[in-house]
Amino acid sequence: MRPFPRSRRLAIGGLTGVATLVLAACGSSSSTKASSATSTTAATAKGVTIASANVPGVGTVLVNGDGMTLYLLSSEAGGKLTCTDDNGCTKVWPDTELPAGVTSATAGNGVDSSKLGTVKGSSGSLYVTYAGWPLYTFAHDTATGQSHGEGIVSFGGTWKTLTPAGTPVEPTAAGTPTTAGASTTTTYKY
Repeated sequence: MRPFPRSRRLAIGGLTGVATLVLAACGSSSSTKASSATSTTAATAKGVTIASANVPGVGTVLVNGDGMTLYLLSSEAGGKLTCTDDNGCTKVWPDTELPAGVTSATAGNGVDSSKLGTVKGSSGSLYVTYAGWPLYTFAHDTATGQSHGEGIVSFGGTWKTLTPAGTPVEPTAAGTPTTAGASTTTTYKY
């Protein structure tokens, strides 16, 4: 039998190399997909934790899993969502949205799990509530232990921190704000 001419041997060798690369890419691609699926599952399983912490100036209030102070908007009693992406509110007051596939928040230290709930937004996303109040953080709180949003009037209501009992923090009897680091003259531009 006569051997293949050199040009045919190169073509066959090249095709074999390409086939090897394609197979390697497929194996690597499915490995990447499996890795991504595992990361997504881990993130979904993590969910959202609501706990309580002592925040200077307001006392023991709700915080998220990162320790950031949580707020309610007085106009949202009973889980009515008025702070939305559409009106720009969530740019200043980020909502506490559950990851896809997670249906409830986890009760952390000092939180009554029976008070945790959800409300469905217009997009179908679930948002965490506590005692019927949708929960938000404040963009100007840049570290744990801050409550710069306490008492701000915007987006149709007053922003207040929330106690583990499910009640809004109110000003002291003297009428002064019960916040640390914020004053009644602080002005935020949105």
